[in-house]
Amino acid sequence: MCGRYDLSDNPAAIKAKFSVPRVPDFTVNPDVRPTQVNPIVRLNRDGQRECALARWGLVPVWAKELKFGNRCINARAETIDSAPSFRTAYRKRRCLVPVNSFFEWSGPAGHKIKWRIGLQDEPLFALAGLWEWWKDPAGVENAGESVETYTIITTDANAALAPIHNRMPVIVAPERYMAWLDAKEDPRALLAPFESDRISLAKA
Repeated sequence: MCGRYDLSDNPAAIKAKFSVPRVPDFTVNPDVRPTQVNPIVRLNRDGQRECALARWGLVPVWAKELKFGNRCINARAETIDSAPSFRTAYRKRRCLVPVNSFFEWSGPAGHKIKWRIGLQDEPLFALAGLWEWWKDPAGVENAGESVETYTIITTDANAALAPIHNRMPVIVAPERYMAWLDAKEDPRALLAPFESDRISLAKA
């Protein structure tokens, strides 16, 4: 599960890290939550990287309500090629989600510890995601305008995170960005736990 993350870097840092021509203005947020609008990186129709803003919580085109996305903030790596909500986006609309860290909690109810999880050698890095566009069939929400949404893919936790939680988001290394983004590539090999020895873990 990945239900919160930190994106405190500004548009200039994202532009440099992900080699995109521009980054739309957005509000930096050390505690990003589902339904909020945040930057994602994807390929445009010309096969070039671009940065866009999207709402966290993927809404498939056939959904009747925008709130459908509230149950789709994460997609399990094991089932994204077959799950109705994600399979089309997995084939056609993959993206990167820029983050500075993500959060997880451990411990019993009432005494949970919040953990900040990042990479030791990359203060800004990418999580694997999927994006979709949705238009209200009733024309009520968002005045009939299309809404772009995204989800974050999770996999089994690595050895560093397993004591805290059994799942972790899929982290994509820079040299594998295009292998993930390009719909012509088979990305299944990327959907694995990240190296434990590169993880930075601290109480938040």
